[in-house]
Amino acid sequence: MTPLMTAFLGGSVAAIATTAGAFPAVIGRRMSRGTSDMMLGFAAGVMLSAAYFSLILPGLERAEMQTGSVWWAAAIAAAGITLGAGFVWVLNAKIPHEHFKSGPEGGADQATVARIWLFVIAISIHNLPEGLSIGVAFGVDQANGLSVMTGISLQDIPEGLAVAVALMGLGYSRWTALGVTALTGAIEIVGAVLGAAAVSVSAALLPWGLTFAAGAMLFIISHEIVPETHRHGHQDKATLGFIVGLVLMMFLDVTLG
Repeated sequence: MTPLMTAFLGGSVAAIATTAGAFPAVIGRRMSRGTSDMMLGFAAGVMLSAAYFSLILPGLERAEMQTGSVWWAAAIAAAGITLGAGFVWVLNAKIPHEHFKSGPEGGADQATVARIWLFVIAISIHNLPEGLSIGVAFGVDQANGLSVMTGISLQDIPEGLAVAVALMGLGYSRWTALGVTALTGAIEIVGAVLGAAAVSVSAALLPWGLTFAAGAMLFIISHEIVPETHRHGHQDKATLGFIVGLVLMMFLDVTLG
């Protein structure tokens, strides 16, 4: 299969995992705040490990192969990471959206946007880098893409549950929460296809694409996930989840990649 097709399928698996995570909320299961923070910590660990082992390191290797210089490779990786983080920072700053805990952010036109869509946009900003990372990883090879897809999908399950529970806590119905969670998961398919398409244009773009996706994920980890896991006094559980997620993703990357 072509990289675009494998990226589409990989993004679809992640989207399905996100939707599957919402089902316990629909059938009445509740998640404690401590468990939620531990799951979010797990998600952060998976994303950090994927950013380093599956994106930054292969990006450095490809850049060194192309340029013949470790210095140029390091410079390309630094620039790609910065651009990726800056891209998500601009999205976060300029697009109206609303977080579950910290409230409205981004732009001045929030009053014209229905509140439910503000949440959809917020979660989409979070999920887009995950999809990009899957697509770019499949642009390297199928083994690398498989490890990233597996890790992202694993952490998408608790994320989907957290999104559905948060929406229900704000007064939305169970089925609305499920539908919105599925919609935000579908953003990962879009991101995966865009990522694979970008690196398929030219092999020279591959190091840039890998490190760009890594930078986008690093921004989400630092700006969104870690502060949320430490907001309610469950740092120990969150850190445990973080370490487990990082180690699991590292193991998957080494064994599958």
